[in-house]
Amino acid sequence: MTTPRATTQALNLRLGSAPDSWGVWFPEDDHQLPYERFLDELAGSGYEWLELGPYGYLPTDPEVLSEEVAKRGLKVSGGTVFGNLHTPAKFDETLATVSKVAKLTASQGAKHVVFIPPLFRDEKTDAINDVTEWDATQWKTVHAAANRIGKQMFEEYGVTIALHPHADCQIMTQPQIETFLDGTDSDYVSLCLDTGHVAYGGGDNVDLIRRCGERIGYVHIKQMDPEILRQVRDEGLGFGEAVKRGVCVEPPAGVPNPADIVTELSKLDAELFVIVEQDLYPCEPDVPFPIAVRTRKYLNGCGLGARHQQA
Repeated sequence: MTTPRATTQALNLRLGSAPDSWGVWFPEDDHQLPYERFLDELAGSGYEWLELGPYGYLPTDPEVLSEEVAKRGLKVSGGTVFGNLHTPAKFDETLATVSKVAKLTASQGAKHVVFIPPLFRDEKTDAINDVTEWDATQWKTVHAAANRIGKQMFEEYGVTIALHPHADCQIMTQPQIETFLDGTDSDYVSLCLDTGHVAYGGGDNVDLIRRCGERIGYVHIKQMDPEILRQVRDEGLGFGEAVKRGVCVEPPAGVPNPADIVTELSKLDAELFVIVEQDLYPCEPDVPFPIAVRTRKYLNGCGLGARHQQA
């Protein structure tokens, strides 16, 4: 792997990683590493910032979590939560779930909660179990729910909800992303730009950054293999199967080009967390660490800093 040489450092961007890059998708799963090993390897691979991942994987007692994070020299960038915005009957359940994650996130001094709508396919079987497109009424419900949750989480915990577009959900394509942004309040709801999922949905990351940069509050950086994206389109694959085939790849392979993303994000008048996410579920336990090290070094070379960028 050839590491690029950055001409400038993107001083407004803070590099971190997440449990997802270690094959963690669920609070508990036999295929996943113990959280202690994940934290050890995250710190050992040179990252300083940590996204919490699925609620319940890391300790949910704030004092225990703080201790586990601090003793490894790590800091928390944000939390992660799945929640249903388009079904009114599930609003109270979603609000309670988001509140739980927001409270834990805020207890660690972080101000971002990444919000992922539920997938319309089962994560393990790829069976379609919901509508794949929202109608006008559902979009109205989504906008109202997101605004209400965002306002309440900001007022109660001081956190901002960052909506994460995702493969196999109803906010995946660039028009869907823009429809979501058009109907939500920028004071309380931002966009988590996930570069890989935008590419998966056929979108243009650079165009989104240039036109919607003021709405970007958080970033997940990842790359997708164009050949497997072609298989997704041609064979109608679900995201779970695409991940098993290796759709998420480490840089410099895949799209989009990380250097282009860093260049555009560095132009924004905002401090942003840029969190590495390479979906690896399921994977062998010794696979993630060397990938994390190589990815961190590559992104350092693109101008994205980390505490051990000289290593």
